[in-house]
Amino acid sequence: MYGLIWLTDLKSKMENIDLLIMLTSAVCHDLDHTGYNNAYQINARTELALRYNDISPLENHHCAVAFEILETRESNIFRNLSSDQYKRIREGIIKCILATDMTRHNEILNKFKSILPGFDFTNKEHKDLLMMVLIKVSDISNEARPMEVAEPWLDCLLQEFFNQSDVEKLEGLPVSPFMDRDKVTKPSSQIGFIRFVLLPLFIELANLFPCLEQHIIDPVRKALDYYTEMEKALDKEKQNRSHSESGAKNKEAADLQPEASKPETQ
Repeated sequence: MYGLIWLTDLKSKMENIDLLIMLTSAVCHDLDHTGYNNAYQINARTELALRYNDISPLENHHCAVAFEILETRESNIFRNLSSDQYKRIREGIIKCILATDMTRHNEILNKFKSILPGFDFTNKEHKDLLMMVLIKVSDISNEARPMEVAEPWLDCLLQEFFNQSDVEKLEGLPVSPFMDRDKVTKPSSQIGFIRFVLLPLFIELANLFPCLEQHIIDPVRKALDYYTEMEKALDKEKQNRSHSESGAKNKEAADLQPEASKPETQ
């Protein structure tokens, strides 16, 4: 988020209070995350799902925890602001953090696309949507980092996903398809995500800020190429293993044939 604010020179286009909202939202957006996504919370009828009536239970929780912390005097970085300023900040942080629920992805992206041709920084609706898009881009920007940074974090994320699908299987709950360790590989998890989620979102933001292309789109395209090659290598390895196993079985079957039925050698 800090990088995006500087790269796009937002300090000259938006008020400081808006930058404060975005940076604070970025810090707080996953506070006290349980390691299990909203689908699990809802299907398992967890305390969070019951408390928030199945509506973005995690994001509502992250937001609530953030404001609980801010209620303590020693942690309240907003304590010297006026009540009107605090009200605006609270409203902005809630909007930003709730926007990170991926079930709202298409809704937010489509709204942003519709206002882009006439985007106006003085229009509150336009500015609010931009702030939502910026936190969304920041939230899922791992693949825009250098591969030596991004890949270890992806490994951690996949482990978290696989842990969830293991629990879902044990508890007899619907298994999230992109988390199933029996069906998902590292490259397969990223190829679809980059093509259908990351690039469409990043491209729209870069339409408003062309300077971002080299910083977030080019690295993500490279990541897509990297994982496409990795998937090809995995497929080739699987085919080779299959051929080897098939050849071994045929040899074993031939060795088990009775002597009389084996073909005579010249």
